[in-house]
Amino acid sequence: MTGLSDAGDGPSDGPSDGLTALAVSMADAVECLTTLWSVAAQGASVRLSSHQLRALRVMEAEPGINLTTLAVRMDIGLPAASRLCDRLEAAALLERELHPRNRRVVRLHVTRQGRQALDEVAWRRSRRLAVALGAMEPADAEALGRGLRGFLAALDAGTGDEGGTG
Repeated sequence: MTGLSDAGDGPSDGPSDGLTALAVSMADAVECLTTLWSVAAQGASVRLSSHQLRALRVMEAEPGINLTTLAVRMDIGLPAASRLCDRLEAAALLERELHPRNRRVVRLHVTRQGRQALDEVAWRRSRRLAVALGAMEPADAEALGRGLRGFLAALDAGTGDEGGTG
């Protein structure tokens, strides 16, 4: 867990204390969800790293993306993106195609096997989450859903960018 609740190095009075406590609870929950997420993905028939899964999701969302754009979307260097694509291509999860009008541009596409791997991971993750949600009281699960929708709306509105990604 985060251990943030025992930090004791911030102000202890004021209206933000409740939000800070909630943030600590959310951080702990995110750590648990990350573990659940990872374990579910690793149980799939094709074992992929989180970077490989993320790359496939980016390429699935933007078919024909080039290597430079993939690197930018993933916030990684071009050599790292190239090695990542080499591994995905070797596993038959990605195919490279020359642009028909500009032979210096290589388009990246998720293969049928790559889509199957993404679908399997998504199914396994959803199943694990459904089990956890099913163990909750219905009112708590409903409240969580409402809270998550509100949280995502706040992020979409740009209020979640303060403080960086640390």
